[in-house]
Amino acid sequence: MKSTLYLKFIIVYFIFGFLSLFTVGALTAGLFTAPLNHAISSNLYKEANMVANDYLPDYFSEQISLYNVHTQLDGMQTHLDAAIWFVDRQGKLITSAESDSYPLAPYQISDFNPAEIGSSRYAIGDYHGYFSEDVITVIAPVNYEYSPKGYLLIHKDLSDSEYMESLFLQTILITVVVIYILSFMILLAFRFFVYHPLSKITEAARQYASGNLDYEIPVNTEDEMGYLSASLNYMSSQLRDMEDYQKKFVANVSHDFRSPLTSIKGYVEAMTDGTIPPELHEKYLKIILFETERLTDLTQDLLTLNEFDTKHLLLNRERFDIHEMIKNVAASFEGRCTEKKISIELVLATKHLETMADKRKIQQVLYNLLDNAIKFSEPESSITIETTERGDKIYTSVKDEGIGIPRTSLNKIWERFFKTDLSRGKDKKGTGLGLAIVKEAIQLHGENINVISTEGVGTEFIFSLPKA
Repeated sequence: MKSTLYLKFIIVYFIFGFLSLFTVGALTAGLFTAPLNHAISSNLYKEANMVANDYLPDYFSEQISLYNVHTQLDGMQTHLDAAIWFVDRQGKLITSAESDSYPLAPYQISDFNPAEIGSSRYAIGDYHGYFSEDVITVIAPVNYEYSPKGYLLIHKDLSDSEYMESLFLQTILITVVVIYILSFMILLAFRFFVYHPLSKITEAARQYASGNLDYEIPVNTEDEMGYLSASLNYMSSQLRDMEDYQKKFVANVSHDFRSPLTSIKGYVEAMTDGTIPPELHEKYLKIILFETERLTDLTQDLLTLNEFDTKHLLLNRERFDIHEMIKNVAASFEGRCTEKKISIELVLATKHLETMADKRKIQQVLYNLLDNAIKFSEPESSITIETTERGDKIYTSVKDEGIGIPRTSLNKIWERFFKTDLSRGKDKKGTGLGLAIVKEAIQLHGENINVISTEGVGTEFIFSLPKA
């Protein structure tokens, strides 16, 4: 991290500073010089035209003297700080005004051409070599009797333009430097608000990859970084729980498989070596059959739960009569109910009530709930299966008068392999997976199942299904 992301930001920061200064130096002069020269020349041309049109024609009409002209041009020179030449149409000097910083005007302008400036109204250069440095030159015709009798030339050096350009460039450079220094705060903000939290998250990922799921990222903010840190902490806690669950799951499966296998192995060995006499073989074969049925039930339940755990599991939804299914499931327990003298009472909302669900899975839910109800009911008691309609939902209740569930165990009954202390004596064959299968099946339909139980009074399970 230190040699990649943060270093890259520092390099980008310095490159940004270099490019900013280079851009200002390379582009500012070019973008500023032309508009500034154009503004200065426009002002000079305006002054030249005003004098050439309003004052100097009077010289050719002999209304003013050459002295008056010189006085006027001298005032312009002081005002504009420029060299001003008044020439005739051949370029011969009539009079001029210039300060000591400008060379004297020539008696005759060599190769004089008043149209040499063209449409740009000004030219930049040494003007036929009369100036040692570049100047801005504007030419305004002096018209008398509808024809040009002379020309007014104004030459101004570029010192003002260069000064203003230098001042502007200096201002821009100072502004860029200040912005560059202030942008260092962005780098500091990135370090404290992005890089440090990200390095902690990276360290957490490294710890999780090495198997240390107890590592926790300190969460000090409520922004995206804080949310990401909290999400990773939650993920690590879920992974820890999953790891604990896997260990517990393997231990429970091993225990539930080991007990019947140990019994089967022991009885078979005893029958083989003669410890159990032949006349008792039938008795112990029935025990072996019972333990085999336990293994079969456990294997089937594990396969069912594995099916629910499959992320791509699709429900085979179909329309069926829930009341008909309840009657069929209840009828399948007739033998066990007769043996324990338990009656099953059906309180159905209507004669027919259709739902849209996976028929096989809902049948398994009803079977598991009714099987538990019979298993934990006292002899000569009753079990009630009731349906009610509320809006677009069908609520099915399975209620018994059995031993009940302790309050401390109500939240644990949905866990796989969980058995209450009260149920262990009643359910020797159970796997502890029935209610886990029930909840998985109902939740897979997007519905809910609740339990109400009082120890020594009975238990009621209520689940919902969508109405067709």
